Amino acid sequence: MTEGRRGTGRFSLDGKVAVVTGASRGIGAAIAGGLAECGAVVHGISRSAAAAPGVTAHRGDVADTRSIGRLVDEIAQAAGHVDILINAAGATFPAAAGAVDNDALDRFERTLAIDLTAAYALALAALPHLRAAGGGAVLNVTSINSSLGFPGNPGYVAAKAGLAGLTRALAVDFAADGIRVNALAPGYVRTAMTEASFADPALHEARRRRTALGRWGQPDDVVGAAIFLVSPAAAYVTGQELFVDGGWTIHGLG
Repeated sequence: MTEGRRGTGRFSLDGKVAVVTGASRGIGAAIAGGLAECGAVVHGISRSAAAAPGVTAHRGDVADTRSIGRLVDEIAQAAGHVDILINAAGATFPAAAGAVDNDALDRFERTLAIDLTAAYALALAALPHLRAAGGGAVLNVTSINSSLGFPGNPGYVAAKAGLAGLTRALAVDFAADGIRVNALAPGYVRTAMTEASFADPALHEARRRRTALGRWGQPDDVVGAAIFLVSPAAAYVTGQELFVDGGWTIHGLG
């Protein structure tokens, strides 16, 4: 993480309690650590129960929607309140481009369970606590896959597109309670999920060239946008999907 990021003024998260899923690695870990640096009390949920420095780790499987809801309740009870929910947990089960095999439907359903249904379950679990806190913020981590078609992974594309739609729907449903709901859509960021293509010279170069800024992202590249969207600086922003993709989605011929 970057030294000295601690938020001040409109970007301060002092006194806020945040729950972050997928907090053991990659983008989720970076966001959890960034929120802590800005003054939030951060509780990270992951299957490994690992977390960035300054983050309280909890073991949980987001696909187990009943137990994950109970875990959110336990965190809220221990912390006194919950102000922020970050749905950063995700999974992908790609196949060869164009391949359809006997496991295709199973992969599709597993992806939706983790990347879409779990986010809705967590939002429902957090809702009464956000209401009790007088409002708050939900941030869903989507992907450039939410608006573009990619080969060999229809479940991931469908789940992220669905999560973008869910973000808009919940922004409308939760607005009366002063709860803002937004999404953050990363481009090609080096994580465990993308390590295979990052390490492949041809794929690495193809993705680098397609990115307008000419490089892959790092998890820390998305943290500033996440802090903005859950901070008072974004008090009038809801139902939006912010692309943090180095210019991937706006890049034309190249």
